[in-house]
Amino acid sequence: MQLARLSLLIALGALAGCERAPAPAAEGTVAAQSARQAERSAREGQQLRDITERYFDQYLELNPLAATAQGDHRWDDRFGDYVSQAWLADWLAIEQEALQALSGIQPAKLAGEDLLTYESFRYGRTIAIEGFRYQSELLPLSQFRGLHLQFALLGSGRGTQPFVTVRDYDNFLGRMDGFVAWTDQVIANLRAGSSKGYLLPRVIVERVITQLADIGVADPKQSVFWRPVASLPAGVSAADRQRLTQAYTERLAGQVLPAYRRLHDYLEQEYLPLARDTVGWFELPNGREWYTYLVRYHTTSTLTPEEVHELGLAEVARLRGQMERIARQLGNKGDLRSFFDTLRSDPQQHYTDPASLLAGYEAIRGRVDRSMPLLFARRPKTGLQIRSFEAFQALSEAAAAYQPGSPDGRRPGVLYVNTRDLPSRPKYLMESLYLHQAVPGHHHQVSLVREATELPRVRRFAHDDAYAEGWALYAESLGPDLGLYTDAYSLFGAYTAEAWRAAQLVVDTGLHSRGWTRDQAIDYLRANTALGEADVVAEVDRCIAWPGQALSYMVGQLRVMELRRRAQAALGSRFDVRAFHEQVLGSGSLPLPVLETKIDRWIASQQQL
Repeated sequence: MQLARLSLLIALGALAGCERAPAPAAEGTVAAQSARQAERSAREGQQLRDITERYFDQYLELNPLAATAQGDHRWDDRFGDYVSQAWLADWLAIEQEALQALSGIQPAKLAGEDLLTYESFRYGRTIAIEGFRYQSELLPLSQFRGLHLQFALLGSGRGTQPFVTVRDYDNFLGRMDGFVAWTDQVIANLRAGSSKGYLLPRVIVERVITQLADIGVADPKQSVFWRPVASLPAGVSAADRQRLTQAYTERLAGQVLPAYRRLHDYLEQEYLPLARDTVGWFELPNGREWYTYLVRYHTTSTLTPEEVHELGLAEVARLRGQMERIARQLGNKGDLRSFFDTLRSDPQQHYTDPASLLAGYEAIRGRVDRSMPLLFARRPKTGLQIRSFEAFQALSEAAAAYQPGSPDGRRPGVLYVNTRDLPSRPKYLMESLYLHQAVPGHHHQVSLVREATELPRVRRFAHDDAYAEGWALYAESLGPDLGLYTDAYSLFGAYTAEAWRAAQLVVDTGLHSRGWTRDQAIDYLRANTALGEADVVAEVDRCIAWPGQALSYMVGQLRVMELRRRAQAALGSRFDVRAFHEQVLGSGSLPLPVLETKIDRWIASQQQL
């Protein structure tokens, strides 16, 4: 990594110091001036692409799990570090070096996608560098984002790790070594953090302990990691089959599964007695400043926690009015909370077996697919599968989640559905969940940009929470145009799904800046949405474990909707919703200020036609 950093510095120095050839003699025509301007723009754009490509290669080398997920298999035999001081120093260095390299770019010479690349890349590097002020490595685990879960999913053969060739199997053996080293570093970091006042809430630790127990079984053949061994491809020779079976048995029994149990025992016996009974981020060292940063990071805005809280209260009040109207249509004569309780307990609103729940989502897929051409000019080539969550994920996950497919379309995206605790998975929320997680939400958006090979990789694989989650929540609002929300219950579900995101603005800021308790947050979500009970608890716990991220949904959705209204007002009868959607989706994930600038430029260009 040090050598790679040095190579970057040398390359950047050479690039900055090279002299450009003198331009040909100017011709005093508009066409000649335009040609020269285009040539300068092309040179500046190429320099920018060189900077982003070097940065992205270094980023992937530091983050081999991300590389695998993106279809880059150069480092499939590495797990990565992620939590040591040396790794953090390397990460900070590539961020700073890339930002410094951007100082040699003149944005006035850029246009189109090159200008968007400059604006979004600069924004991303700036806010990432600011995050190094805070010691997140001392809180390296949660029940939602811990690498202990990602590694188990990879090793199960149902994630992004390929298990097709003998080399693939050998690669994962190498990745096992890195995981074991990571677990020991996590324990060291947690010990260091506890001595400095960086302590996880008890509820997070308890959830992680349960996950580690589920994964770290004693018998390798009973673990999720055995599935690829049990299904070795037919073309594997007898000698390799025997060798790999023995190697996986020994490595799992002697290193990987004991590492899970070692981390489990440390958390249960040493860390849990120290864990916080409170849950707010503001209680950590520099916690209030840290949370304020997280709000800006996840929303790509300048909003403060106080402003977000007030926005949430206003949006919850608006959506309660919509839900009360539909509840009256459905015959409710009591208050809204009693109607929520009635819906949660209504057996007609729940499936009785997992297969029926999955089939329900497949039926929604068919209805949406028939209507997509009305709103969208393009569809991605990457397919979509609908599966149940793994058992070790289901306890902590919400109703559904999405995993992107490979950029070449060979590995499909996956809509994961939680089939645990079926009485908490109401039918009236399924349509909005499908629109959000699958089509035209995450699957549609992510697949389109990953397939856009003309964009630089740093754009194809970018993820700005406010853009991605804001688009997905906006996608929920398209249900009526896509053949959904045709009955009062599903329409009520659409409003309660939106109210869920509005309530998260209140809950997240309440927990992390206003001293709310976990019970207080659960009661607020229960009182203002018709989410199933398991989802109510899971969403509050996600806010506790992942502060600020839940704010991205509604902040992003409100911005997309405002941009659509702005375009409609400016263009009138010339407004084309398919063209608008193409503008929002066509350049991939962008910080909200950059997206707004892009749409304003597009509106201006359309007005000139």
